[in-house]
Amino acid sequence: MHDDIEWETISFVMASKIRLQVLISLKKGVKTPKMLSTDLNSYLSHVSRALKQLSERGLVECLTPDVRKNKFYGITEEGKQILIAISNYTR
Repeated sequence: MHDDIEWETISFVMASKIRLQVLISLKKGVKTPKMLSTDLNSYLSHVSRALKQLSERGLVECLTPDVRKNKFYGITEEGKQILIAISNYTR
C-alpha cells in the first residue's frame, strides 16, 4: 500500500465483522450475496448491507449490475490493498 494509508477506510472495514468477512471471502473469488451469506453463516440482509457499504467505498464492485437477481460481486484492487494494510497492522 502507499505511504498515505487510508486509516479512515481501514477503520470503516474493521468496525464491522461482516464487512471484513465479506472482503476476505471475495478475495478468494467472485460470489453472489446468497453464496456469501452461506459461506459466512450470516443473514442475507446483513451481507447485502455490507456489500452496499463496501461498494460505496469502492472496495467491492457488482460485476452484473443489469441483472435483477443473483448478482455477482468481486473485490476491487483498492479492496485488496485495504486487506493487506489490515493484515499488516493487526499482526
